[in-house]
Amino acid sequence: MNNKISDGLELWGGIECTINRVNDTYMDQLDLAGHYNRPEDITRFAELGIKALRYPIIWEKHQPGKDDAIDWKESNDRLEEIKRNGIKPIVGLVHHGSGPLYVDFFDNSFATGLANYAAKVAVQFPWVEYYTPVNEPLTTARFCGLYGHWYPHEKSNFSFLKILIAECKATVLAMQAIRKINPAAKLVQTEDLGKTHSTPTLSYQAEFENHRRWLSFDLLCGKVDETYALWKHIIGAGVKKEDLVFFLDNPCPPDILGINHYITSERFLDERIDHYPAHTIGGNGQHTYADVEAVRMGKNVMAGPEGLLQEAWDRYKLPIAVTEVHLHCTREEQLRWFFNVYKAAKLVKEKGANIVAVTAWAILGSFDWCSLLTKRCGVYEAGVFDIRSIQPRPTALTKLVSTLAHGNDYYHPVLEENGWWKRSARIIYFPEEEEKMIARPPIRKTIKPLLIIGKTGTLGKAFSRICKARAIVHISLGREDLDICNQVEIEKVFKQYSPWAVINTTGYVKVDEAENDRDNCFLINSAAPAFMAAVCERLGIQFVTFSSDLVFDGKKNNPYIESDSVGPLNVYGQSKVRAEEAVLKTNPSALILRTSAFFGPWDSHNFVYFALKSLKNQQELHTTNDVIISPTYVPDLVNTSLDLLIDEACGIWNLSNDAQVSWAMLASQVAERIGSDKSKVRQLPLADMKWLAPRPAYSVLNTEKGFRLPSLDDALGRYFYEQEMITV
Repeated sequence: MNNKISDGLELWGGIECTINRVNDTYMDQLDLAGHYNRPEDITRFAELGIKALRYPIIWEKHQPGKDDAIDWKESNDRLEEIKRNGIKPIVGLVHHGSGPLYVDFFDNSFATGLANYAAKVAVQFPWVEYYTPVNEPLTTARFCGLYGHWYPHEKSNFSFLKILIAECKATVLAMQAIRKINPAAKLVQTEDLGKTHSTPTLSYQAEFENHRRWLSFDLLCGKVDETYALWKHIIGAGVKKEDLVFFLDNPCPPDILGINHYITSERFLDERIDHYPAHTIGGNGQHTYADVEAVRMGKNVMAGPEGLLQEAWDRYKLPIAVTEVHLHCTREEQLRWFFNVYKAAKLVKEKGANIVAVTAWAILGSFDWCSLLTKRCGVYEAGVFDIRSIQPRPTALTKLVSTLAHGNDYYHPVLEENGWWKRSARIIYFPEEEEKMIARPPIRKTIKPLLIIGKTGTLGKAFSRICKARAIVHISLGREDLDICNQVEIEKVFKQYSPWAVINTTGYVKVDEAENDRDNCFLINSAAPAFMAAVCERLGIQFVTFSSDLVFDGKKNNPYIESDSVGPLNVYGQSKVRAEEAVLKTNPSALILRTSAFFGPWDSHNFVYFALKSLKNQQELHTTNDVIISPTYVPDLVNTSLDLLIDEACGIWNLSNDAQVSWAMLASQVAERIGSDKSKVRQLPLADMKWLAPRPAYSVLNTEKGFRLPSLDDALGRYFYEQEMITV
């Protein structure tokens, strides 16, 4: 296995705990994540095997009013539980925040106030050894003082520098206050470390930004004196000399440099603005230029995690921990990114750098970073656990982190391919300049593929297309390749390809014809999946198959969840119920995904396409107005199915886009989007549709397991965008 690496690094964990302020409104990530109401979370974290946990005792939460008495009970209970589990807490006091309402960055009250609060924390928890008084001061100062995203919403170089100095001074004073109570206390100072690249014309600007990225560390280390590269710049911006001298007189070098790095942390500056969208264009008064993610450039300019960690070590020669590793993407890309950073840390450590740990960040996921926490969008990014279930659900990252934390080698076939940041799919700008990134590991003949059964159907084609986009090695088989009703042949073929998982997308789909073709329907929909499930169980292969909303009788007036009793009204639904029972009986680890009325952009065999074509041709469309469904967008279904498969989820899951609409309402939404006359949609009662198979009047799907798909409105928007792309 080419992903085998030696042990030696500690695995740490961290929970996204930002409490940031926009105007006078605070957003608390752990409140959104429900952590305050789940004391059992600490046990989950401990079971991962992590050695340390970045854990918050946030100032804004504990002392929102200047004279408020602090209730320590919750934090005390959690920290005691952390200690009982043998985990080192790294206590954070301010995380992307500006402090409570009664302090200010510009009048010294933030710095002195945090020091006073830090002393109270140290008195309450004298045994705590590791602290991060202010998380990512440089990043926070940029967002608060340079870009205006967060309070105090300033947009000037002076404000940026004053806020940064206030945060770094607060860190120094906080550590001084803590060390008066606990002289052994250690500073773990975190910062988002990136790098700026540029065209030759803008090399001066890149050089300036590459000096600035170290500024928080350099201030704390007492490196910013009159010989410092940015000294004149800082003083010229209006910062007083005594503000900088403070750090020379009070050096507070980190005991551990906490390096946070994200795929978009490296930037590229380019004066060729005609090649870039308007929102990327800015300037410095001398040049106008685009500022874009370096990963999106055709030319390979990235330093990457390995290069950046080496730079940090060469500059400071201080112990380093990677204190945040997280990616908001599909599950295999999350695995690839974590493993990529972990291997980079190992390589730099093997070259002589003191790299002590890699941290699985956002264990509980995070909310609304798509808006940089400027507004509540409700967008959740899963982490090591997915909190959308009744209880946090382990993801594939859980197994990865736990395996590495316990000193074992981790392997999954999806790691055989590079992440998107090393594939041509990353390129948006100047693809003609593409240079080879790190070579893709050669696909060995012995690699275990994902096996897709049903290559000619709507779902099978979609899986193949999306697996290709996600760089998941797969093989698709059709009727000519495999008789799905022959268990002997199934076993022979599965042994031949030796897949790590099988996805069955085949099925008898003609609901009305099934009423007079019962035996054939049951053979294809019930017996064949049961045969495949049994073979997969014997061979240790994961198995996925699909079911339907038509397993229900429609007597409910609220959405059906997984634990609701089934009661099919037609032969098709009966065949799906039989399949669910048979598959889970023979293979309890199988994953069965119920879905409803799916539509997609890559085929014409669905209701939305039929409605679109009819309405564009000014034809009347007859459909029912009293059958309520929850349509499913095929790309959403496939992507979520793959994530759940990689997570090793099992049992029955309901997957459909968030909506409750009749077929007529769905057709009307199509008409509205294309500007067609909605009167062309003839709304009829179910009784007038003359369908042979009885349908439930209500079959909306919902889930009690938490993995929800986007709204129908969102899905339709993407469907019509894809249609436009196809016709261009």
